[in-house]
Amino acid sequence: MAADRPADRDSSADPIPLPEYPRPQLVRDSYLPLNGRWDYAIRPTMTGGVTPPAVWDGGILVPYSPEAALSGVRRRLLPGETLWYRRTVALPAGFVADGQRVLLHFGAVDQDCEVLVDGVVVGANRGGYWPFVVDVTESLGDGRPHELVVAVRDESDAGFRSRGKQSLRPGGIWYTPQSGIWQSVWLEAVPEVRVERIAYRTLPAEGAIEVTVEAVGWAAGSLDARIEVAADGVVVARATAIAGEPVAVPVPEPRLWTPEDPYLYDVTVVVGDDVVRSYTGMRTVGVAPDANGLPRLLLNGEPYFHAGVLDQGYWPDGLYTPPSDDAFVRDIQAMKDLGFTMLRKHIKVEPLRWYHHCDRLGMLVWQDLVNGGRRYNPVVITAPVLTPLRLDDRRHRAFGRQDAEGRAEFRDELERTVALLSPSPSIVCWVPFNEGWGQFDALDAVDRLRALDPDRIIDHASGWHDQGGGDLRSLHVYSRPIRPRRAWGRDGRAVVVSEYGGYSLRIAGHGHSDREFGYRKLPNPEALTAAFEHLHRTEVLPAIPRGLSAIVYTQVADVEDELNGLLTADRSVTKADPDRVRMVLGELVAEFARAVAAPAVAAAAPAAPAPRGA
Repeated sequence: MAADRPADRDSSADPIPLPEYPRPQLVRDSYLPLNGRWDYAIRPTMTGGVTPPAVWDGGILVPYSPEAALSGVRRRLLPGETLWYRRTVALPAGFVADGQRVLLHFGAVDQDCEVLVDGVVVGANRGGYWPFVVDVTESLGDGRPHELVVAVRDESDAGFRSRGKQSLRPGGIWYTPQSGIWQSVWLEAVPEVRVERIAYRTLPAEGAIEVTVEAVGWAAGSLDARIEVAADGVVVARATAIAGEPVAVPVPEPRLWTPEDPYLYDVTVVVGDDVVRSYTGMRTVGVAPDANGLPRLLLNGEPYFHAGVLDQGYWPDGLYTPPSDDAFVRDIQAMKDLGFTMLRKHIKVEPLRWYHHCDRLGMLVWQDLVNGGRRYNPVVITAPVLTPLRLDDRRHRAFGRQDAEGRAEFRDELERTVALLSPSPSIVCWVPFNEGWGQFDALDAVDRLRALDPDRIIDHASGWHDQGGGDLRSLHVYSRPIRPRRAWGRDGRAVVVSEYGGYSLRIAGHGHSDREFGYRKLPNPEALTAAFEHLHRTEVLPAIPRGLSAIVYTQVADVEDELNGLLTADRSVTKADPDRVRMVLGELVAEFARAVAAPAVAAAAPAAPAPRGA
């Protein structure tokens, strides 16, 4: 039966999905989640205004996209259609104090939207991966019930917009598209003068944390921000800063953040009447020569091997949205338990809680930017799998980047991504482009990233179409051996294999369809485990003394047709033997430690241990 009045089923009897506080590095006591049951409708997009439908199609569980099973809808939003949401909102008594503002937060809405209260547009946003906020003080602040409506449009991969791996024609490495609200929606009451963002840098020479407090509602240079840094519940440093200007806060006997010891300092910032709780970790990253003159990745000034795995961030029942916050934790911990120290978050920006769990559990993150552009030329994006090919990415049309508007939007999104995620200590590398998917002017992207964030590594062109920039020579090696070359490291960039492996195994009862995509199909878990061992002992391990500094195995979990995960899509089965995976990764880390300290005469590839059951 169609719904004809706003959803008001926000009673305590209905469980709230993903109720956790969405923004762990800027926490206030004021928090009213709006996740839960809303009304929805899908209608052809009309021009000439924003008019909600007269009749609604039913209920949808926010923040799950209508395409996701967990939403209760399972309908696809197509280009030329508008997805409508509706619910009633009434602020609880005492939620807003005198002089406070009421802010409506959206974690992410894919792709463009307008927000209405009682039929009046109060805000809008463009771009499907980033949070935005609407001041609704005048609209909702009186405590009476009001109708909240959100109108969403999403062209997916039908144009030049950023969309990740979403495709209207999914298959192989391209996945089911999703749309609409896919991260938490919530309200908070805040002072007129308030903290908007906190930025951090580690200053190793000074043994200090540089803190920049950005605030709103104040005149530039006229407002003090009080900062306290605590270790294990004890305040160890205090400082006062001019809002908007960095201040160095000395930390006695600093304890550096690593995957093995992910130590976090608690930070409290007070601006006027606004009090926020935050945290940071002290760590540095970089690239420098080892004892043999080979460029290596550094963590806190020492060579550190990044044993990584590709993380798509897809869920069989939630698509972009996990079934629970604990699901984030289980994925990260599962990879740590296997011996991995890094996740490459693949062309997706996650909810902030995912990065929070990487921060506190100790997992390095390589963060991709989200790809866009017109339909990709198969020669450009797939031929390099087998044939060396490097195109100049200033040839915009060849890469599907002929739209000046799309290029400008990507640059804006680059800035939004860095501003959003750079406070997280787990993020150590930015990856603006992958395999030529909408790549353009990668050297310009490097310059922009350096200006915004000078303290992280940049992998400017992951896979192929290397333009000679950034900090890494980044290789994808599928369907051919990993072969070290004499030229590795001569340009000062560390060599990484940022995708490889991708061995697939179908587990009965855990498949998405009859199709199976992978770079080598294995018949059973024993064969998969043996192939994993053989690959790492005969190809990866010998490459380490010759300069290999990081690896990214494909991938964490199966996704739809891709059955090349270490876990099944539902995360219920680990497909390779955990003990043997952990053992071989430990051998790589040990070999790296030997290689970076060994004299040059010992830098030749060692004899590979005999594989078990290749």
